[in-house]
Formats: sequence, structure tokens, C-alpha cells
Amino acid sequence: MISARPLVLFAGILLAAASRLLPHPPNVAPVAAMALFAGAQFSHLAAACAVPLAAMVLSDVLLGFHSTMPFVYGSFLLIVLVGTQVRRRKTLLPVVMATLASSVLFFGVTNFGVWVMGTLYPKSWAGLTTAYVAALPFFRNTVLGDLAYVAVLF
Repeated sequence: MISARPLVLFAGILLAAASRLLPHPPNVAPVAAMALFAGAQFSHLAAACAVPLAAMVLSDVLLGFHSTMPFVYGSFLLIVLVGTQVRRRKTLLPVVMATLASSVLFFGVTNFGVWVMGTLYPKSWAGLTTAYVAALPFFRNTVLGDLAYVAVLF
């Protein structure tokens, strides 16, 4: 008998990659939710990490790569680790808290990457602060999107 796990893994990767290619509001995509879900569902960390990384690479081949990709990919790997913390407690409060932590983690890591790798903000405390403040309007969509996709997945 064929195990359903590889099929679920493959389907998750394809769905997350395809969703990035479809029109969607800024910062509303299921990749973080998929990373959290993979961390909570897969006992093998490598399999859990494969979901967001493969989805990102597949879609980035078409969308293009940029200098902050290590920060984006790294944030999804950290979100997988957050997911491992709710593996045994998949009830409402722990999952919502993990989702909010994931949104904050993505916001913090990726916008730090924009500041470090980009030329838009000065390399100073004021420049870093400005980068985070400029990104705040996108954070709302990140949180709402992550909560919506996690509600579907969990």
C-alpha cells in the first residue's frame, strides 16, 4: 500500500507554489501557513522543511530571484521550527499563537533582509527603524492571510 504522506507533501508543495503565481493581495500567500503546518504534521524535519523551500524555489524560477531570498527562505525554515512546537498541542490557542509568532518572525527577518541587502535605507539604527515602519502596512495582510490559511490547514 502506498503511503499518503508523500502525496500530501507533494500536493502541499504544488499548491503553495501555484498560489504564489496567481493574483493575490500583497503579502497574502499560504507559504508561511504551509511551513507551520508542515512543522506540526511531519515528524521528519527534512520533509517539513522541504514543503516551503520547494514551493518557493518552484515559484521563484518563474517569478525571479532577488537578494533577500536567503532571508525569505530562512524565515520559512524558522516557521517550520515554530510548527514543531504545536505538534502535540494542535488546539485553537497554541495554533493561533504559533501563527501570530510566524507572522512576526517573517516580518522581522525579511524586513531586516531588505535593510541589510538593499540600498533604500541607510545602514544605521534610524535606517533599520525606517525599514520596519515602511513595512507596517504590509504586516496586516501577512497576519490576516496567515490566520486564514492556517484556519483552512489546521
